[in-house]
Amino acid sequence: MNKININLFVHSHYQVLLLSLLLVMLQTNHWAIFLSNSTNKNSFVQKILNGKGDGYLNVFNSLKGVLFSAISLNEFIEEEEKHEEWTVSKQYNRGIRNLSSGEQKKALLAYLLKQNPDFIILDNPFDNIDVQGQIALLENITALSSTISVIQLVNRNRDVLPFIKNALRLEDNNSISTIEKLGDYIETITRNNSANNSIRALPPPIKEFILESDELISFKDVMVSYEERVIVKNINWTINRGDFWQLIGPNGSGKTTLLTMINGDNPKAYNQNITLFGKRKGTGETVWEIKQKVGYLTPSMTDLFSTRHTVEEMIISGFLDSIGLYKLPSDRQVRLAEEWLDLIEMSHLKKAVFCSLSLGQQRLALVARAMVKHPPLLILDEAMSGLDDYNATIVTSLINKIAAESKTTILYVSHRIEEGLTPNKIFELTPSENGSTGTEQIVTNTQIN
Repeated sequence: MNKININLFVHSHYQVLLLSLLLVMLQTNHWAIFLSNSTNKNSFVQKILNGKGDGYLNVFNSLKGVLFSAISLNEFIEEEEKHEEWTVSKQYNRGIRNLSSGEQKKALLAYLLKQNPDFIILDNPFDNIDVQGQIALLENITALSSTISVIQLVNRNRDVLPFIKNALRLEDNNSISTIEKLGDYIETITRNNSANNSIRALPPPIKEFILESDELISFKDVMVSYEERVIVKNINWTINRGDFWQLIGPNGSGKTTLLTMINGDNPKAYNQNITLFGKRKGTGETVWEIKQKVGYLTPSMTDLFSTRHTVEEMIISGFLDSIGLYKLPSDRQVRLAEEWLDLIEMSHLKKAVFCSLSLGQQRLALVARAMVKHPPLLILDEAMSGLDDYNATIVTSLINKIAAESKTTILYVSHRIEEGLTPNKIFELTPSENGSTGTEQIVTNTQIN
């Protein structure tokens, strides 16, 4: 072997060695990227995947990455249905759309790892899956972290993966700021958010609802099944005026089923021993009469308000239980809506288009809309979904304020306990092969804190 060939061999071998060392280093090069609800997450992700990362993240520029997110999941769902081929969910022998949230994420992770990536971007991986699903996903991610670098995009500090020690923050202008110590950053966020609490009083009700008794909702031995599958069974649950309930349970346990029976939308409620606001279900009450007494929020409601609806109009529509404002509101309705906007510090945005607001602002406005009429029952379905720590704390404070200062009963629905929320009762659905059963629990101050 001549001198030139030897030099080429040594140089080539040296490059291979350096690359191997780099990959070993990357195996422990994990990052948490904290997002706010006003950052452009999608453009940031594409920048990393296209090899254009800045600062600490430029080490990933020459490497192969994959994205684990709701966006990529939806793209695979569309592809499977378009080509009628089960690419991601082949092992389940059915389309990925027909899997539970936990199964979908497990299948997606397995499929992405088959691409042999050098790193994986995890976009809020624990969103919308129950506790058991989170535990299983955490075990899988922790196992792969020894061989693949992980970049976790995260809104809530409680979701940071335990093996991640490095953190950055994505600012509103998509620039990156350094977080020197992750533990110190989390402590600061928690301390600052805990201090955020409105001192304004709740606006008064426009009218008092006359109820036959303090018992708002009563389920006695309720069972719901679809075809041969039992969803819930032997549900005994009473919701009284002034209660603050949290309804919890894993995905598929029947939370939505119970909500639709309360809200008057589920025909399965007929021929059941269910009493709604003093009337036995099926004794002549109308769905409209039920909805008048209920304020309702779910994150999917965001899509119902188009570019025509201003924030002020959207909140006023809560008096009328309509999507949009189709008749001239009274002076009192306008004045109370303005008081709610003042309470949530959004008076300057009353003429802004609702869909132009940040996610946190939209969620606050939806709470105000649901509560503006001071309904006997306020249902908040996954009200914190997708929020960052700052906005989640503000919404939590508003909910606690409503519980403390109004006569409205609150039913907060989630698959996990929300830190800082102060319910006094929990109703937990536990699945089994024969349907989910429910148990009640009184919450003490010790449990809350």
